[in-house]
Amino acid sequence: MSDTPPSFFAPGNGSRLAYRLRAGSAPTLVFLPGYASDMEGAKALALDRFAGERGLALLRFDYSGTGASDGRFGDGTLDRWLDDALTLIDTLTDGPLILIGSSMGGWIALHVALQRPGRVHSLVGIAAAPDFTDWGFSSADKAEIERAGRLERANPDGGDSQTTTRAFWQSGQALLLLEAPITIDCPVRLVHGEADADVPLGVAQRLLGRLRSADVQLKIVKGGGHRLSQPHEIAAILRTVAELLEPNR
Repeated sequence: MSDTPPSFFAPGNGSRLAYRLRAGSAPTLVFLPGYASDMEGAKALALDRFAGERGLALLRFDYSGTGASDGRFGDGTLDRWLDDALTLIDTLTDGPLILIGSSMGGWIALHVALQRPGRVHSLVGIAAAPDFTDWGFSSADKAEIERAGRLERANPDGGDSQTTTRAFWQSGQALLLLEAPITIDCPVRLVHGEADADVPLGVAQRLLGRLRSADVQLKIVKGGGHRLSQPHEIAAILRTVAELLEPNR
């Protein structure tokens, strides 16, 4: 974790969003964490170092109810966290953006690109998980969410179980993308682990086919799992971002 405390932004709803903004040149890198993750993970810190070495601006933040931000995690929904991302991007950054979304953050990044098409230079999805409220739950799981209002599942990384609320699940169902063409025209790079047990490689292949952009590449990391946090996996992510920064790409 970073030694210095984060900054906070109050969007006017009584809570504060924690963020870290590195000053630098454009395009601004924006890191969007995954479900129940925060801005202090290995990939986020590696991107911060990458930006610092190149003099680039970078924004990373915690969704409401996660990390250092105010609120309860159980109150979080996909549309609320998308609003968090848009609010901080609109308030704290200007000029072109490279959106870098991990897992659920990749789903949110796609929606940010749809809502701010004039600002998004390019997009990187790291094990991107669009529509996981649809394909990621069995019929029995969905029935339990409707019946009990929540679903508890074992955390694949150990520790506390993962909770999905009815409100979160319903918000995800309202923001599905993979059933129709996705009208994003900027360059998109999808970095996905060959052995990802949480977001199957087929999701990335389906996303590649749905994106309207002609400049989409899927980069498969041999043997890679969902986290893609090993040194060689992080290096592959950083190379991908570096390629997008090349002026004659």
